[in-house]
Amino acid sequence: MKSTPSALAAALAMLASGAAAASEAMTVSANGSRPSVAAPQAHFTGTVRLDPLFSPRPPQRAGGAYVTFEPGARSDWHTHPLGQTLIVTAGSGWVQEWGKEKVVIKPGDVVSCPPGVKHWHGATSTTSMTHIAIQEATPEGKNVDWMEKVTDQQYLD
Repeated sequence: MKSTPSALAAALAMLASGAAAASEAMTVSANGSRPSVAAPQAHFTGTVRLDPLFSPRPPQRAGGAYVTFEPGARSDWHTHPLGQTLIVTAGSGWVQEWGKEKVVIKPGDVVSCPPGVKHWHGATSTTSMTHIAIQEATPEGKNVDWMEKVTDQQYLD
């Protein structure tokens, strides 16, 4: 079989990119090695705990965390420049897009929020809720734009 110079160059480039990707080792972040933190009251109402899962390692841009909301707790209104995915793992919660009705979310539900969509999420008034939150950061490192608090009336309506 005869190869052309361009086919050979393409094959070498593929091998080189594979070798470069393989030169960085896989890591395992052991359970318990990432301390829980209280969510900042500047952006949340009620008791909310963040359990970091992973941070982006360039060129990756996605990060994720478990977020646990106690009954009545919720985020402020916010947007994500590159969107957000929520995977509900426990309890019962609510999510609401600006100008729309709030929606009940339960374990196994996946919420896909497009870039720039104003929304909030949190527990119901009587039940805690945990979700995995995954969002990408811009090249500048921004993954959220915080806005005003969700009022009690907005939360309970």
